[in-house]
Amino acid sequence: MSENLLQIAYKAIDDKHGEDIVVLNMQNISLLADYFIICHGNSDRQLQAIAREVQEKAEENGYSIKRVEGFDSARWILVDLGDVVVHIFHKDERAFYNLERLWGDAPQLDIQ
Repeated sequence: MSENLLQIAYKAIDDKHGEDIVVLNMQNISLLADYFIICHGNSDRQLQAIAREVQEKAEENGYSIKRVEGFDSARWILVDLGDVVVHIFHKDERAFYNLERLWGDAPQLDIQ
């Protein structure tokens, strides 16, 4: 189930031209989620478009949205899908928070 949701969210991000998409396998590392998807965009509008697409595609496929944070400020939008948490950063914010380094012990997955 998580893997299907992961594919749906990844494709939604890719469809809205999210950049440098990284998928971290958080199983056995964090109780928060099985997977984190991290990406960035270059404008507030793009970040919001990515977040909307992720939500719409997840709901179309029968998944519920647990919560969305940061949508209005659009610097770091978090879309919590339960087993999958999507982090959509503005490019500058992504470099500052550097979640990939923070969760450096999590294996990265190659999603096509």
